[in-house]
Order: sequence, then C-alpha cells, then structure tokens
Amino acid sequence: MGYGNMTMLTDFYEITMANGYLESGISDEIAYFDYFYRNNPDGGGYAITAGLEQVVEYLQNLKFTDEDISYLRSKNCFSEKFLDYLKNFKFVCDIWAVPEGTPVFPYEPLITVRGPVIQAQFVETMLLLVMNHESLIATKASRICRAAQGRPVMEFGSRRAHGSSAAIYGARAAYIAGCCGTACTISDRDYRIPALGTMAHSWVQMFPTEYDAFRAYAETYPDNCILLIDTYDVLKSGIKNAIRVFRECKPKKMGIRIDSGDIAYLTKQCRKILDDAGFPEASITISNSLDEYLIRDVIMEGAKIDSFGVGERLITSRSEPVFGGVYKLGAVEADGTIYPKIKISENIEKITNPGFKKVYRFYDNDSGKALADLITLYDEETPSGEKFKIFDPNAVWKKKTLRNFHAVDIRKRIFDHGELVYDLPDIETIRDYCRDQLETLWSETLRFENPQTYYVDLSQKLYDLKHELLNDYNRDDLTEEAEEK
Repeated sequence: MGYGNMTMLTDFYEITMANGYLESGISDEIAYFDYFYRNNPDGGGYAITAGLEQVVEYLQNLKFTDEDISYLRSKNCFSEKFLDYLKNFKFVCDIWAVPEGTPVFPYEPLITVRGPVIQAQFVETMLLLVMNHESLIATKASRICRAAQGRPVMEFGSRRAHGSSAAIYGARAAYIAGCCGTACTISDRDYRIPALGTMAHSWVQMFPTEYDAFRAYAETYPDNCILLIDTYDVLKSGIKNAIRVFRECKPKKMGIRIDSGDIAYLTKQCRKILDDAGFPEASITISNSLDEYLIRDVIMEGAKIDSFGVGERLITSRSEPVFGGVYKLGAVEADGTIYPKIKISENIEKITNPGFKKVYRFYDNDSGKALADLITLYDEETPSGEKFKIFDPNAVWKKKTLRNFHAVDIRKRIFDHGELVYDLPDIETIRDYCRDQLETLWSETLRFENPQTYYVDLSQKLYDLKHELLNDYNRDDLTEEAEEK
C-alpha cells in the first residue's frame, strides 16, 4: 500500500518554476529548503511529526511518464529542453529530517532538502501535503489519548475522513501517536494497525428483537462479544438484554458500547447494573463525536469507561483542520560555499531563519526531561560543557543557563544524493519512540489550555546572521532612498 507514482500531484507553479530555472540557466544551482510550521494546533504546547515514510516512498517513485510528458507538452508553455530533462529525471537531493513520532515545536526545520533547485523546489507540494496531514492527525490523536488517561482509544473515523488516503494515513498517524487500533481495515492489512469494531445499529435492527440480535452476535463471536446497547433504550432494554445474553452464552470476553446520550450518567448506571448482575469484568466503551475535552470532562464527572472510540473529531482534526507547515528557501550553495537567504515580511512571524541549520534538543541528565531546543548553523559544534546559556530570540533579555545536560541532534540523514540511507523503522518502533519522547516533556507543556511555552532558541551565531541580513536589507533601502533624493 502506498502513494505510488504521485509525481504530477503538484502545484502547477512548481512545474513552471522548474522550466524557468532550466531556461534561466540556474537549474543546477544548489538550494536548501526547510519544512517547518509556525503554530501548534489547538493552541497546544507541541506537535507530533508523522508522514516521513510516505515522503520517502513518494521520492523513490519520482518519475515522469510518457503520459505526463504529453500532457505538459499540450500546455504549450514548456520548452522541449525542459521536457527532455523530465524524461530522464533522477532524484539526487540530500535530505535531513526529524524521525516520525518526535514531539516538535514551531519554527524548527523538521525537514531540510538540499539539491539542484529544479528538484528541491519541485517536491514542495507533496512534502507539505503528506507531512501537514499526518502530523496534524498525530498531534490530535496524542491530545485525545492523553485525555483518556491510559484508557485505550480506538480510531473510528474512516467514514468521516476527507477521502480514502486521509482515512488510511490518518489511521497510521493516530496509531503512532497512541491510539490502540482503527476501524479502517485496509490500514491493518497494509500497516499492521489492529483493526477493531463490532456492530452497527443496523445489525440490531435487522433482527426481530434486540435480544435476538445480541444472542446471534454472541454465538457468532463468543471470544469477543461487545454489544451496542443504545439502538432503542440503554437502561430500559439495552443493558438488560446484554446481561441476559452474557448469562446464557457466557462469552470469554464481553462488554457494551454506548454511542449516544448522557455518557457520564449512562456509564455510571450501566457499571452498577453490570456489577450487581455479576459481570464486573464486562467492559464499557463509548463513542459519539468525542474529542479530548469531552473525554476529559466525562472522566472528571466520574464516568465509568474502559475505552473510547473516536471518529470525526480525530480523523479531521475538526477543531483545527490545518497544520500550516511551510517550505522556505534557507540558503544557496556555490563552489562549496553556503550563502544564507532570508524571507522578510511585515508579519514578524513570517520572517525566516536563514542558512543551513541543525536542531539540538537539551536533556537533563538526571530527570531525562527535555529542557529546550536550539537551532544552530550547520558548522557549529554540538553544545557541551558544564553550562550553556540560551536566550529567547524574540525576547533576548530572557536568558537561561543550562547545567548537567546533554544535547542531541534530533534530525537524521535520510537521503544522500538521492539514495536512501535511513532505515525506516516499523510502526511499532515509531509508536514506542513517540510514547517515550512524550514522557520527556514537562506536564506544563502538555496542558490543553495555556501550556507553558517550550523554548526553541537560536544560537548566537544564527541570531547574529539573521539580524545582519535584516540590517543589510534596511541599509539597501536607505541607500535607494538617498539615491532617489
């Protein structure tokens, strides 16, 4: 299962620019592009990166077919020289990336693509499409799973997803971030994400009575009998018929699911009824348009819930459906020398960090907790020593001295001149890594509302370079104004 050849899934301007680069004689100039995002979804304190495996698959399948070439020729705006280049296209870029499942923060270069500008520019659309979607869903799933406080969360959103790919890769992202399984069967077949699910209301309606429906299901699935009890009335009939079937059929694993109504009240009532009937082992699962806030609230109200099924608000990240990652030029290279580039904007948050960069994460040696991240230029040494001073680049008077720490470059080399040099981990390894990395974040950063800001600082060298470029731009403006006068 995978994207296959998605070469033509791109914004048209990527192709017009590629043709323009070739015609202008700069197609082979080396460029550095960074993928990063500016704001955490839902006002949270972090995001979870996901989608790297699909990016790798896309890049390994990059090729222009005869059909693609014919289509582009029909547009009557591309040179034959350019179309010949596409016929023999071979991806040759270098890529560094943060592994999937890593908690990340705004403005960090999560992926850097280095290579001929004609190629490094072209991959923008698909890279953004994949990373933005899967990182968004992974982040939402992480929040929902944390709200569940250790109770299993099942991803139930396939029928509400924005298309088939969104369902499949959304289930993958949700599993990485902590969901225990998915209703999406194809995601089990292709990614070994446990497929979960029992019955719909239509099953109950197809039988003469609710009892008949429950008994038929228990006889068909005696090892795992989870009954949906809210088709008619949870307390007047559903729970009573479920208990009758549990007594008669004695399934090895039994439970109920409630998909509507006052969840806190109904689960407390059903738990008491099940316990009084001698079935304390019977589980209670709830679903019905849940998100992290509803889950948190019903738990606070004392709801008796063993697991959750979460659909549309997870798979669409309904509360904030756009991740907002961007892909910006950071540098160019000529004769082995790297020349930084900066994008300037009247919106301060849109001013980019120039150059070819690294990202270090500081960990406390005693607690193992993450202390802060530091973006540096590529040729700076790994921070070390007895102490290291960092500062907030947006409020330079805010400084902190780190002690008893170690720093880790959180990015890995993925491609070397177009060749994959990274061993893609299996999904269970990614999932375990995500869980372990989340445990390195302080609880203050994990709050849903008003989380403490996790600092992503700039090295002094990078900070100085950024402001030197900004000052150079201002000097150029002043010179132009003086010449005009």
